[in-house]
Order: sequence, then structure tokens, then C-alpha cells
Amino acid sequence: MADFSFIILTYNEENHLPRLLNSIKDLAAETFVFDSGSTDRTLEICINSNIETAYHQFENHPKQWNAALKAFKIRTPWLICLDADQTVTPELFFQLKNFRNSEHLQVKGIYFNRKNYFKGRWLRFGGYYPKYLLKMFRTGVGYSDLNENMDHRFIVNGETIVWKKGHIIEENLKENLISFWISKHNHYSDLVAFEEVERMNNLRLQTVKPVFWGSPDEKTAWLKNVWWRLPLFLRPFLYFFYRMTFKLGFLDGKTGILFHFLQGFWFRIIVDVKINEILKQKK
Repeated sequence: MADFSFIILTYNEENHLPRLLNSIKDLAAETFVFDSGSTDRTLEICINSNIETAYHQFENHPKQWNAALKAFKIRTPWLICLDADQTVTPELFFQLKNFRNSEHLQVKGIYFNRKNYFKGRWLRFGGYYPKYLLKMFRTGVGYSDLNENMDHRFIVNGETIVWKKGHIIEENLKENLISFWISKHNHYSDLVAFEEVERMNNLRLQTVKPVFWGSPDEKTAWLKNVWWRLPLFLRPFLYFFYRMTFKLGFLDGKTGILFHFLQGFWFRIIVDVKINEILKQKK
């Protein structure tokens, strides 16, 4: 039996879940699925794979992960939390296969390196790679950052390490339909806009200490502090230009440029429009 267990978030993941389960099946790790009301074959797949499931109505990712961490009786010293549209590469599989708790007694959390795909293309540039996510941590030590509405991250108090070799692959096949991507991110823009307005009024604070030379999440917190100080409507232009030039986003080709435009500019400008509308309504 492995020294770690998996928790997987699902919602209508009949196309994604088998792919993920296949990538981890030979790790002999106990696996749990936390569902938010799937109406396709997701739960049937879990039953056929003898996977314990639990249900919780979805509000946002941080709250869903917070509920997931409390939903199951985890018997292993470590826990790995994945979304259903992610898979484990053979290189990361090898690292996990050889992982021993006894060799990591001082460590509280481990960052995995992520490769993100959009419409079948690996987003190698534009600041999207490398991307280190805290996905593995000691059971009962890691917790979900509830001070975010959209971005979800786990936090541990203590030493963390980064695994640069081996990856989790993230590819949401539903997003191959641009209408799905736009609808999804339109909803996300509501969450982010309300979050930023709350931050303007000091009703929401950062959990992670912003440190440029710190851990991957501390650096992200530092960059977000810079972002929140930039003028509305100007910052999407600056960010898109930064991703295209300084982060070489144009090298991701036509598909990559489309993604960087949508995620780096369109989404950000919609957030700013909604922030402006909220502020006007309050006045």
C-alpha cells in the first residue's frame, strides 16, 4: 500500500476520469472521488472501480476542496489532490512509486510541475510553464485557501519541496468548445470581480505571505499584490503585452495566442468591467 491517497474532484467527468485513473492505477493508492452532482457516467465509473465517493454542492473550488478534505477517512500519512482533467505522467508516476514517508519526515508539502494544454496544444510559453502547484501534503496538515474565490491552492505550515521532474498534465477536453470556455470564465469573472471589490474594502486578506523569492505560492501572492495596485482597464493590456513579449507567448502558435488572448486579456477586461459596475452600484 502506498504512503499516500488520492482525492479527485469531479463533475460530469466521464471523458476525463478514466484517463486519470489509468495513469495512477498501478500506484496501489487508495482513491476517493468528491463529486458535485454529475449526471453522466462519472459515478458509474467510480462504482465499477470500487472508489468511495461523496457529494457536495459546488460553490467555488476553494470551498469544494475544503469540504473534500473533511469528507473522507484518510488512513495514509500523505494526500494528493487532483482535478479530474489532470493526469500523472510516467516520470511523476515513477517518483510517486518510489516515494517513502520515512525519507520525507521533515517535509510537509510537495509541489508538482504542471503542463497545461488547450485545444491539444501544450502552453509552453506566456508564463504558463513551468507552473508549480502544491498538490501533495501531509494528511491533516494541508488546507484549502478560502480567501480566494476562483484560484484554489493548498497551504501547509512547514517545509515544502518542489519536484521539477515529472508532471501533471492538465487538459480539459470540454474547453475544446470555445462556447464552454467562455461560459465557464464568464462565471469565474463574477467570482473574481466580487473578490477584488472585497479586497478593496479590506474585507478579504491574503493567506499566503507575498514574497517574490519565496515558494511558488508566495511569489504568486506577490504578483497578485502588484496586479491589484494597477489601474482598472489598463492592466489587461499590460498583462497581455507582457505575456506575448517578455514571456514569449507568441511562440505558442495560433492556438496558444488564442488562449493567451482569452485568458490573459478577454477574461481580465471582463473582470474589470464587472468591478466597475459593482463600484457604481454601491455608489
